[in-house]
Amino acid sequence: MPVRRLALSVLLAAIALGCGNHGSDRYSRKQAQKSLSKLEVPGTTVGEFKVTKVTDGDTVHVDGLDSSLRLVGIDTEETFKTEPDRRDYEAGWEQYLVKKRGASKRPVKMSTPFGDTAKKFAVKFFDGVDRVRLERDHPAEIRDRYKRYLAYVIAHKDGKWINYNVEAVRAGMTPYFTKYGYSRKYHSDFLAAQHEAQKARRGIWGDADQHYPDYPERLAWWNARGEFVEEFRKEGEGKDNYIDITHWDAQKRIEELLGKEIHVLGTIDGAEIGQKGPSRAEMKGSKSFEFPLIFFDNDVFGTSGVREWKGEYVVVTGVPTVYENKRTHRKQVQIRVERASQIKLSKVPGLTPPTVP
Repeated sequence: MPVRRLALSVLLAAIALGCGNHGSDRYSRKQAQKSLSKLEVPGTTVGEFKVTKVTDGDTVHVDGLDSSLRLVGIDTEETFKTEPDRRDYEAGWEQYLVKKRGASKRPVKMSTPFGDTAKKFAVKFFDGVDRVRLERDHPAEIRDRYKRYLAYVIAHKDGKWINYNVEAVRAGMTPYFTKYGYSRKYHSDFLAAQHEAQKARRGIWGDADQHYPDYPERLAWWNARGEFVEEFRKEGEGKDNYIDITHWDAQKRIEELLGKEIHVLGTIDGAEIGQKGPSRAEMKGSKSFEFPLIFFDNDVFGTSGVREWKGEYVVVTGVPTVYENKRTHRKQVQIRVERASQIKLSKVPGLTPPTVP
């Protein structure tokens, strides 16, 4: 979309945002429809809704919205959804863990009995709740890469507003999930809730139920990523040329800075060495936005570490340009990487960066 049209869309979105309803009136369908109009609009407070379905401990649905909500700052274990998973589990817990982990260098998500425990906790928590308020951590963080809306769910219970995300951590249903960065709004609340749960040996911090046995490893990995994201946020504070590629306006912002140096935070979605042309890696943004990194020198490609860092965070520094495919005439914004130092790799326990000669 041309930059001028994008700018007009942003202006119209800002006008449509309006003010959230935080009054004491009970939930109504009319109120929900008003809130729904804000779901694709930047802003930190969306509105009030009614929870209609709990999929698991960290995914819920609200009235009038087809897509589910992905709850920020938590990551509960998975519920059993397939017969093959159930049969593998019934063959033996230790054997099941080994099979699911496979050859992965890092912890994996899998179905566990504790996933069902976390879901039951969520069902009980939302039982009788007449309405919830949805909040975002950042105005530009609207959906995840699976199109789920990112949100804190603040429930109206017993006359008070209670943050479900934080309470799930306090109950030991999940650690504080920092894999995609620290919570801007509730970081200290999450830390305090986790400390309380660990001290009391609740849920995953105790001996109840069969749950992931590798939480120390998960936390080391997540926290290393969280630190990397936090460093980027601090370095880029107040600077327009620091861009998180997952933000809804990342493509627009990069296009506005064509020909100027930028710093882009994101994960490597894929990387392949060129056989007849340049090597390339791709950073995946929100929705359909893909941002390629182009390497004309295969030695630079190898020493940059992008192949080994697939799925992990990097920061790329460079000057965005527009490439037009001569055959299809499709245009794409990209960065040409001429030095391995243009790629800053996040720290990943168990992964060693390539040696730069």
